[in-house]
Amino acid sequence: MSTDRYTSPLSERYASKEMQYIFSQDMKFKTWRRLWIALAETEMELGLSENGKPVITQEQIDELKAHVDDINYDVAREREKLVRHDVMSHVYAYGLQCPHAKGIIHLGATSCYVGDNTDIIIMRDALLLTKKKIVTVLNHLSNFAMKYKDMPTLGFTHFQPAQLTTVGKRATLWMQDLVLDIENIDFLLSKLKLRGVKGTTGTQASFMNLFEGDESKVKALDTYVAEKMGFEKSYGVTGQTYPRKIDSIVLNTLSEVAQSAYKFSNDLRLLQSMKEVEEPFEKHQIGSSAMAYKRNPMRSERMGALARTVVVNALNPAITASTQWFERTLDDSANKRISVAEAFLALDGVLNLYINIAENMVVYDKVIAKHVNEELPFMATENIMMESVKKGCDRQELHERIREHSMAAAQRVKGEGLNNDLIERIMADDYFRLSREEILAIIDPQKFVGRAPSQVVEFIAEYVSPIIDENKDALEIKSEITV
Repeated sequence: MSTDRYTSPLSERYASKEMQYIFSQDMKFKTWRRLWIALAETEMELGLSENGKPVITQEQIDELKAHVDDINYDVAREREKLVRHDVMSHVYAYGLQCPHAKGIIHLGATSCYVGDNTDIIIMRDALLLTKKKIVTVLNHLSNFAMKYKDMPTLGFTHFQPAQLTTVGKRATLWMQDLVLDIENIDFLLSKLKLRGVKGTTGTQASFMNLFEGDESKVKALDTYVAEKMGFEKSYGVTGQTYPRKIDSIVLNTLSEVAQSAYKFSNDLRLLQSMKEVEEPFEKHQIGSSAMAYKRNPMRSERMGALARTVVVNALNPAITASTQWFERTLDDSANKRISVAEAFLALDGVLNLYINIAENMVVYDKVIAKHVNEELPFMATENIMMESVKKGCDRQELHERIREHSMAAAQRVKGEGLNNDLIERIMADDYFRLSREEILAIIDPQKFVGRAPSQVVEFIAEYVSPIIDENKDALEIKSEITV
């Protein structure tokens, strides 16, 4: 690792090796060569000839294939210093390795043939890896939700104690967001197309010239190259580039995933503050340099930091797409090299953390029960009142007595810092005509969670399990958190 120059924290600290490879030089330039092979091979298959003689031979194709992976970077770099053009530098370097095929590399194509098509291939592969990691998170959260589907916990609205839910039911809310994200990614992948073989301004004029005006062959060239690269279609029309809206659509989708993760991380930070649920904390981990006792939710906080980066970064391709001139302008290039790669790498860091936390969350059931018992008496008063009415008591009188007892109990909690003794006050009030056992049965927390447990089971069975079953390979993913 170089210590005398800037290195990106995304590659040094956060993103996985798998995601880093997708955006690596190796991936980029090997894909360029695969595209050049696909182009030349298809031109040969379509009978490209001059005076009845094939322009491209199988020998040339075989030579290109033999050197698809052994990229001579040094030659390309030295050439680029001279010509100031990255594509032509790599055409030159490839040609030195393939002297017989040198003359047919990049035949009829513009730089965007390799540049733009590669960008789309990279985004597709990165989206597939992102989807796998979301599925892994869903698997961990579904296990967590099923384990704690019956455990009553305080719900919160306005961050104020509200009607009870369960620990597992709350986890389904996190999963629901991710299910929506999976659906969006699947839709995006189903609509993603290759830039294709479109020529310098999208008119395919150079290929019309090569094939002597045979439109059917030029159209077939576009179709077959897309298929060779793993796409059903290419975009119907382009300028020199694929529509830059694609970058915006992709990063908006990543932003949505980041939003889901951000919401989870904030919820967990709040829960950890209440000492109800914690992110994993390793045996020798230090929470604070000064306060040795602290267990800070640093992974959740890091999730929020990286997620925020992704959300804000989505504005970059939106502005770029808005400001393109006619068939193309180069002010997109430097921006998209940074914004697209960093969006995927940052989100990868978010999902690595999400996987780690979701698999290892710690639940403190006694604290949860304590908080429930502190608030449940207030929530249970209507049920107590209804049962007393059944015993012949006057509802209006009951309402007034509950109001008085509640105010006194609230003062005890807020004014004196003592426990909530509302239930004890009601038990001691003979007017209610309810035994201690009857009152305790009424305030059983399980009676206040509604359909939460069955909602967990139904949601996982109907929405989550099918996603996991369709993506079993995702379950092999392990998260490596090094900082």
